[in-house]
Amino acid sequence: MGKFQNEMVEPQQVRYIKLGSGGIWAKPAIAASEIDFSYREIPHELCVGGAWEAVKEKLAGSKASPGAVTSALREVREFYELGPNCLWITIHGGHLWWAFAESEVVWRGGPEKVRGPRFRRTIGKWSKSDVAGRDLRVEQITSRLTQVAGYRGTICKVDAKDYLIRRINAIVEPVVAKAEAARDVMISAASEMITGLHWKDFEVMTDLIFARSGWQRTTTVGEDADHDILLEQPSTGETAFVQVKSKADGKVFDNYMERFRQSGLDRFFFVCHTPKGIAQMSPSKNVHVWHGATLADITVKNGLFDWLIQRTR
Repeated sequence: MGKFQNEMVEPQQVRYIKLGSGGIWAKPAIAASEIDFSYREIPHELCVGGAWEAVKEKLAGSKASPGAVTSALREVREFYELGPNCLWITIHGGHLWWAFAESEVVWRGGPEKVRGPRFRRTIGKWSKSDVAGRDLRVEQITSRLTQVAGYRGTICKVDAKDYLIRRINAIVEPVVAKAEAARDVMISAASEMITGLHWKDFEVMTDLIFARSGWQRTTTVGEDADHDILLEQPSTGETAFVQVKSKADGKVFDNYMERFRQSGLDRFFFVCHTPKGIAQMSPSKNVHVWHGATLADITVKNGLFDWLIQRTR
């Protein structure tokens, strides 16, 4: 059923639950492995006994419309009646959290500013990662799912149920898998085309990459004897030099590394489509070595695939 981390989930139902107004109960509820719920005005005994007509009458006294009563009654019944095969999700702290819960609803009472007056214990702990251990960060999840956080009530169905289950089970979306396969082919083709470029075209391509990335040249290509390109990043004030080589080995790289250390510049980019002794070329926080698939990926991301085709025809 997937009630524990690293197990695939196969829920019969899926529900989003808002843990208190503005998510005020989310942090303590997640820490306690519980799912909090309100409707303090509804006696716990009526719900446990399934006296839903009596619950409806209670709700009618506090709701503004028949529609609001119907919606509230549904939420209360679902919290009490949905079994351990229901997957519960909530959104808190920039993550999507999920859990299954025991069937029993426990009355706690107490001030609602602290915790919900009733709760269900989760089976295992709340999780904010998929079964492969990767974080379920909100910004990496489609709005088709995360829009449930805008629901004005407390409990609702999840329209993107199938997508949610695939995300939790770490199953790549079919269309994404297709796109990634196509992109791998594109990167491979770009790498071959880059390797076949004339050195002048290779320098032009490198210049275009930096221009499209927001860097500004402070010299023309090849003007400086020690560096092919000198750059400045206007938004951060960083400076950098770029060395472009069609072919180079570790000794050549070491030579330019020394020039970088003495330059006082912030970053060094070593761009080479056919390197030798690559083990000696060590990238770091301020040193960037671009070659092979890395270089091809950067080129494609900067919209230069068609440019490569034109230069390779």
